[in-house]
Amino acid sequence: MATERRAEVTWHGDLQNGSGTIESVGSGALGPLDVSWPARAEEPDGRTSPEELIAAAHASCFSMALSSGLAKVGHAPETLSVTAAVTFEPGTGITRSALDVQGDVPGIDDAEFQRAAEEAKEACPVSQALKGNVEMTVSARLAS
Repeated sequence: MATERRAEVTWHGDLQNGSGTIESVGSGALGPLDVSWPARAEEPDGRTSPEELIAAAHASCFSMALSSGLAKVGHAPETLSVTAAVTFEPGTGITRSALDVQGDVPGIDDAEFQRAAEEAKEACPVSQALKGNVEMTVSARLAS
């Protein structure tokens, strides 16, 4: 069954001097959140950006894909700590999403964890949406 998610944004003014607000999302999980050009191209200063939201989406999607893949091969994770760093270059756009994961995964060796992380990077629907437009990398390590 297909799902559809919604977000409502209000923007005032031009790009450089204006600002906006992510008023709400359909789930009610967040909002209002301030957005602006400086939050994208300079310092966030308490505001978010589309790239930060894409980073959150990529990190959460990847963690779900990785947990699913690991469970399917008999190694359900206890914990996956994932960071996504999305790079925005003014005038060019989003150029990179770098995933970093540390996993507490009983009974798995490093090589198998690396393979699972690469497979999850490719399988995650957010990765699929970015594929071909954005460089994607994944760095994976097991917790000590």
